[in-house]
Amino acid sequence: MAERNVRREPLVIGALARRTGTKTPTIRYYESIGLMPPAARSSGNQRLYDESHLTRLAFIRHARELGFPLDAIRELLALADDPNHPCESADRIARQQLVAVRRRISRLRALETELERMTHCSRGNIAECRVIEVLGNHDLCVSDHHGEAEGITSE
Repeated sequence: MAERNVRREPLVIGALARRTGTKTPTIRYYESIGLMPPAARSSGNQRLYDESHLTRLAFIRHARELGFPLDAIRELLALADDPNHPCESADRIARQQLVAVRRRISRLRALETELERMTHCSRGNIAECRVIEVLGNHDLCVSDHHGEAEGITSE
């Protein structure tokens, strides 16, 4: 069934959050840093979002899922706002993200190898435990992974 020009009711922040899978504090943050345009306000000062906010937030959320930093998303949004602009700028930004992802994958593989190596501990007690020993002495590691865990979380 084709959708005609149906005017939709404005969305409150909770509905926008549910529709995009984004937390309300995150939406407010995106507004505060200018990624999202300010919402209209109801007479009770409640934020009211329209379809353009929904589309923009879905774009931001997807870009974040792909690991794009906020500055890159800001650039991509500016490009999206200018549909006649050549695509090479967006492609350049995506290529930079691909390089960054490949670097992270390489670092994660090195971390995986190191963790695998240190967990082959069959000694009897903590005093002789390889995990504790390696964590206490970085010189026992095979690779130099200082700072590699930055930005890596279990979330």
